[in-house]
Amino acid sequence: MEAAGDKARVLVVDDDALVRRALSRMLGNVGVEVETAANGEAALSRLNDQPQIDLVLLDLHMPRLDGHGVLQRMHADPWTASVPVVVISGDQDTTTVARCIELGADDFLVKPFDQVLLRARVHSSLEKKRLSDMEAAYVRQLQEEDQKSGRLIASMLPPPIATRLKAGDEIIADHFDDVSVLFADLVGFSPFAAANDPYTVVALLNDVFRAFDGIVAKFGIEKIKTIGDAYLAAGGLPKPMDDHVAATAEAALAMLECSRDGTTRGLGLRIGMHRGPVIAGVIGADKPFYDLWGDTVNVASRMESRSEAGRIQVSASVREALGSRYAFESRTVHVEGHGPVPTFYLSR
Repeated sequence: MEAAGDKARVLVVDDDALVRRALSRMLGNVGVEVETAANGEAALSRLNDQPQIDLVLLDLHMPRLDGHGVLQRMHADPWTASVPVVVISGDQDTTTVARCIELGADDFLVKPFDQVLLRARVHSSLEKKRLSDMEAAYVRQLQEEDQKSGRLIASMLPPPIATRLKAGDEIIADHFDDVSVLFADLVGFSPFAAANDPYTVVALLNDVFRAFDGIVAKFGIEKIKTIGDAYLAAGGLPKPMDDHVAATAEAALAMLECSRDGTTRGLGLRIGMHRGPVIAGVIGADKPFYDLWGDTVNVASRMESRSEAGRIQVSASVREALGSRYAFESRTVHVEGHGPVPTFYLSR
């Protein structure tokens, strides 16, 4: 009998050397690997070693630690609890058999044992062990896949949103009354992409967006997504945040600094900010993503697109929330659906 591609290992536990030899001969003809132990303590010691035993043939009456004691300790230990045990004993009263079964024995054979019956019991017990091992391996695989899926969802979505998805929420859609929305876009990226190989282009975006990821994490705002060479983040969701406008402004200033320290490889960075109500939710099944909708998002996008390289353009509502903590330069831009609106360049 083979288990998991190797010979199954059977441990014969009996204080009688003649019985150990007889069982070893019989089992050798069955096609299993046989090991022996002369007492219960030696048996338990071997059971805790590698490679693990697949079946124990256990005598009941042994000095110091008898078969009942071995059964109790085996099934109290998670490492050995799943190892099947066939008790072999001269006792055949139902009370003895019942106690062994209650203590976790899988089967009971009476001495002197019949060789044909012994082989049948050994084969049956080993097959049960093989199926049990397969089931345990399958459960572990499912658990590992579930953990991988959880990690993937957690990496793609804000933790509170990932928790809700895992809990079974089919539709996640929330309204937030006051959120800061930030768009950042690389200036001159299209000519750069046309003039360089794919590896260089992707490496640039990876470096820039990794830096931005670190910045948004530092200031406690949420990365929403990247769109080509643009980066979208928001402060104040999915969990409320005190003074999210200032946190988002600090993130914008830190991102701008990245364009000056070489991270963007000479490309400029244009940033826009606006604050207001948004709708946020999860879209998609195979590749779900968390996104924002609403006029606040549109205006923030216009703040970025109508800004200049090396500048952070913010709306009047952002200017009002930040007060005198930063320096501002007034200007006016045309925003679709709003007409000419006052805006401000933000700096320290």
